Amino acid sequence: MEHRLVSHIEKALGWDGPGSVGTAFARGRLTDPDLPARLLTPLRLLDLIKRRHLSNPQLRCYANGDEVHPSTFLSTNVNRRRQAVSQADMAALGRILNDGGTVVLDHVDFFDPTLEVACRALGWWSSELTSANAYLAVGDTDGFHLHWDDHEVIAVQLSGEKSWEVRGPSRPAPMYRDAERNRTPSEEALWKGTMRAGDVMHIPRGFWHTATRLGSGAGGHSLHVTFGFTKRTGVTWANFLSDAARADEGFRHDLEGAQGTAHQVLVDKLSALAATYSPERYLDELRSSTPPARHMPNVAAFGRPDGVAAVTEFEPSIVRSGDTVQVCGGGKRLTFHERAEPSLRALLSGHPVYLDGAPDDVITLADLLITEGLCEPLTEPSSSGYTGLVTPVTYSKQPPTSV
Repeated sequence: MEHRLVSHIEKALGWDGPGSVGTAFARGRLTDPDLPARLLTPLRLLDLIKRRHLSNPQLRCYANGDEVHPSTFLSTNVNRRRQAVSQADMAALGRILNDGGTVVLDHVDFFDPTLEVACRALGWWSSELTSANAYLAVGDTDGFHLHWDDHEVIAVQLSGEKSWEVRGPSRPAPMYRDAERNRTPSEEALWKGTMRAGDVMHIPRGFWHTATRLGSGAGGHSLHVTFGFTKRTGVTWANFLSDAARADEGFRHDLEGAQGTAHQVLVDKLSALAATYSPERYLDELRSSTPPARHMPNVAAFGRPDGVAAVTEFEPSIVRSGDTVQVCGGGKRLTFHERAEPSLRALLSGHPVYLDGAPDDVITLADLLITEGLCEPLTEPSSSGYTGLVTPVTYSKQPPTSV
C-alpha cells in the first residue's frame, strides 16, 4: 500500500523503509503542509468523542500534570430500556480544556477512518501492529511527567505547538513486564525543543521523554498523534513456544516425580520445537494468521458494493506456484488459478478498488475475498479514509479525449 503519510514520514526522517524503526531517535518535518490537517483536527477529535460510548482509560484527561478523575468528565446515561452507557460529558471536557487541560483518546484509529487506514498502511509498512493515540492540550498547561514507553512511537504534530524533551534509555530494551524495574531516568539529553504543525519525531522503546505547553501562552493549543508500533521480541517468541508445547502430552505432565531421563526428553523436545518454529517462521506465521481487527460483511440483499479494500493487519502474501496462486493473510490460506493473479494483486494491494466497469470475474473474486474476510465493502465513511492519501484502483472506461 502506497500511503502519503508513510512516504512523507520516510522523507522527513531520512529513512529508506521501516528498518530504522526502534533503532535511534530521529526528528524531521513533513514536506506536505496539508497532510497534518487531513489526518485530524481538534474539532474533528472532539466530534469523534461526542459520538462514541467511551470509558476510562481509553478517554483520559489531565490538569496541572495530574490525571483528572473519570467522574469529572464521564457520565453514565440510562436509556429508555434502562441500559447504562458511559459517554463523555462534553461540557465538562470543554471546561477542562478551557482551564488549561489535556484530553487523550487512545486508539483513535478505531473511530476515525482516516487514521484507521493510516495505521493499516503503517502496519503493512512496518510488519508490526500499529495504533494511534491523540493528545489535545489547550493553554499554558503541563504535560506528562518524564516517562518511557514499551513500544516504538512516531509522533506527528498536527496543529499548534508543544515543547518536548527526549532522553536516551536507562535500560536496554525495557519491557512492560520485565526482570528489573526501570524507574531511574537517563541523564543523556538527546533533544529539547518545540514541535510545530508538520513536525514528526521517532522515539524508540525505552527512551525517556516528556511534553508540555508550560510557557507557551494561554491562547494556544496543541494536537499531536502518536503511532505506536508493538514489535515482537525474543520473549514474545518464547511465549509462543510455551503455547505450542501444550500440543505435546509430554509437556503437560507434572515435573515432580519424573526421572532425570524424562527431564532430558523435555529439554530435547523443547530444542526441537525451537528449531522447528524458528523466530523467522514464528513472525511469518504470526503475520499471516492474524485476523483483521474489524471486517464489514457483504450482504447480497444490499446489492453489489461500489468498491472494496483489503483489511488485513499485515500485507497478504501472494505467491505463484505452477498454475496456481497461493494467498496467505488475515488468518486464511487460499488457492486460486493463475489467471486470478492480476486481480488478486489489485484487490489485495491495500488501495481502494472501485468496481464500476470491472469485469465479472473481478467482481466475483471481490465477493469471495469479502466472504473470506480479507477485504470489505467500501462505504462512504471508509472511502473517505483513502481520499487524497491512497491512489484508488478504477476499472471505469474513460471517455475518449478530443484531439
